[in-house]
Amino acid sequence: MDNYQQIYTGAGIESRVSRVMKRVYLNMTLGLVFTGLIAWFCGNSYDYIMWIAQHSWAVWAMFIAQFAIVIGVSAGLNRLSTATATLLFFVFAALMGASLAPIFVVYTQTTIAKTFFITAGVFGAMSIYGYSTDRDLSRVGSFLVMALLGLIIASVVNLFVASSTFDWIISIVGVLIFVGLTAWDTQQIKQLAIMAPDDTVMHLAVLGSLNLYLDFINLFLYLLRIFGGNNND
Repeated sequence: MDNYQQIYTGAGIESRVSRVMKRVYLNMTLGLVFTGLIAWFCGNSYDYIMWIAQHSWAVWAMFIAQFAIVIGVSAGLNRLSTATATLLFFVFAALMGASLAPIFVVYTQTTIAKTFFITAGVFGAMSIYGYSTDRDLSRVGSFLVMALLGLIIASVVNLFVASSTFDWIISIVGVLIFVGLTAWDTQQIKQLAIMAPDDTVMHLAVLGSLNLYLDFINLFLYLLRIFGGNNND
């Protein structure tokens, strides 16, 4: 009897993890598609680009709104309904698309497309590694979080220094950090799915989607800064 119960429990956990990961990747993919379409549409709108260029407060407003959504979804995960959390995720994706529109002015569409597929390949490989590895990545994750804080500080400093060499170094380090975070976040989502009560797994899927979405977007942007060619070249 105990053996049957263990088999049933193990199968239930495996099914739960599979359900969560499928929803995570589905939401993340839809979010990326939504972001890409909005970024492309806005980036090819002369009026929008000029409006953004003339109203810098709008960029800050979108950034603050995105930050607030991340905090809201993370902190209110157990209080928000799944539908509300999912809606906030797609609002976040829309705001991200609007704020990324200028990349279509700075870089060619061919470069953006190539960088996107490179990002997808790297992201996919690291996410598979994070999901399948038996190695505990918690120590690596803690180090990467600290490294990310350092990267943010370095990026702020470079706003005033404006060093192209420093910017290149920051981009390389940024790629390495988000490559590692992709694997760590994937493992974290899997572990949380194993332990989470059944009535919270869909909430967890939304938060996992947001985390992996952010890993993908940041990895893409840092790679774009490294490999991207300017339209004026």
